[in-house]
Amino acid sequence: MLLRKYLLVTESQVSKCGSHIVKKIRDVLYPKRTKFSKYRKGRCSRGCKPDGTQLGFGRYGIKSCRAGRLSYRAIEAARRAIIGQFHRAMSGQFRRNGKIWVRVFADLPITGKPTEVRMGRGKGNPTGWIARVSTGQILFEMDGVSLSNARQAATLAAHKLCLSTKFVQWS
Repeated sequence: MLLRKYLLVTESQVSKCGSHIVKKIRDVLYPKRTKFSKYRKGRCSRGCKPDGTQLGFGRYGIKSCRAGRLSYRAIEAARRAIIGQFHRAMSGQFRRNGKIWVRVFADLPITGKPTEVRMGRGKGNPTGWIARVSTGQILFEMDGVSLSNARQAATLAAHKLCLSTKFVQWS
């Protein structure tokens, strides 16, 4: 499965990722190469896809309630909010036992035209990256933390995302 190549992201490095697949500049993950430099917007499927709807790595997770698009900035802000909450609540214990898995990867380029440019003359230049998210997809997973800390971190991360989410736990 292609998604498994992008999963584990820690603060200082990208591990479990092939260096030929992912590039990291200023804490932003994006693909090193894409088949085309510009893509069409496309539609986010409203149905629930079976892939990525179950917790696969951690005990707790954040699940999307509706389909949409997540920017690379929102994904990184949510990841930092989760890590910040764990560091405040658990200090050194999180560094020893805690783990976070990012299950979404912004792999579609978004284009934009500069301001005050006339109509026409082609599509704009790539300005950022997005990830398409389907209904019920797991966005983040956490392990090695208590239930109350995980729930609080999920609330903080949900405020950073432009989708409605819910907290799930492994049973």
